[in-house]
Amino acid sequence: MGRVHKLIEEHGKGQALLFDYERNVVEAASNFLSTEEGEIGFLYSGWAQSALPHKRLADDAVWSVQTDYVSLVVQPGYRHANAGSPVAVGVPYGSRARLICLYLQSEALKTNSREVVLGKSLHAWLRRLDISVGGKSMAAVRDQAERISRCQMSFQIRSGSRTGLVNQHILDTAVFADDEDNKGSQFIETAKLSESFFEQLKRHPVPIQEAAIKSISNNSQAIDIYCWLAFRLHALATPAIVSWKSLHSQFGSSVARLDHFRTYFRSALEIALAVYPEAKVDVSELGLTLHPSAPAVARAEAKRLGLT
Repeated sequence: MGRVHKLIEEHGKGQALLFDYERNVVEAASNFLSTEEGEIGFLYSGWAQSALPHKRLADDAVWSVQTDYVSLVVQPGYRHANAGSPVAVGVPYGSRARLICLYLQSEALKTNSREVVLGKSLHAWLRRLDISVGGKSMAAVRDQAERISRCQMSFQIRSGSRTGLVNQHILDTAVFADDEDNKGSQFIETAKLSESFFEQLKRHPVPIQEAAIKSISNNSQAIDIYCWLAFRLHALATPAIVSWKSLHSQFGSSVARLDHFRTYFRSALEIALAVYPEAKVDVSELGLTLHPSAPAVARAEAKRLGLT
């Protein structure tokens, strides 16, 4: 367990705030430790090694990330117009897109079905994460859900001398319904994961703690780092060094200068570690040293879920 977690458990959040920790780190750690819910979420391992953009891009812009093991290209989808050419809706971005993707994947695996109910079920899940489902917040959720439903992505995954390419939509179909509370707008009521994406998800799931996501739900960078650590650390047999250059390629494509990225990344890393007490990670001038660590989801729970 990390030092901040021990401080909170032994002396409380108030005393922990007196030490040399950022408030958002202490808040995240305290919220995580105080959450009694034991729900488990899932995401495809490819997402744990690459990510969506953090900020909005031009609606017709293509997003790409290239790491040592995975390359991801996300193309925006198009909305049919009543007249004229189809309109690009843009690629999904930010924390809300990540939460919706996590919900879709988690529900599909838990029910062993490609069919996922959104609508009120998604609203209830967001409320459980303390996410507002009214006003501008709900408009953002609807916008990201539409972007996810229409975009197309390509994962290129390297393993040794072999490279695999997966071209797919996240969803095969989506059913839009009129929103009774907001006349003239629509929301996605049901969705069906594409068969190829669902098969990849079933073969390569990464279990994560919902309590962790809840505690960092507004920080897209911290969510990405947490999911990556949940994927990497428990599988290590020996320590592994990840250079700043590699980290920049995976997590910092929106930050041009490497020195600026280091500061930005360190801050988000501390927040991610606040919700993964078992993680053993050292930061140095070379980059990160990842040490073999207990999984983010206990092995007994993972075994019960059929993941080991």
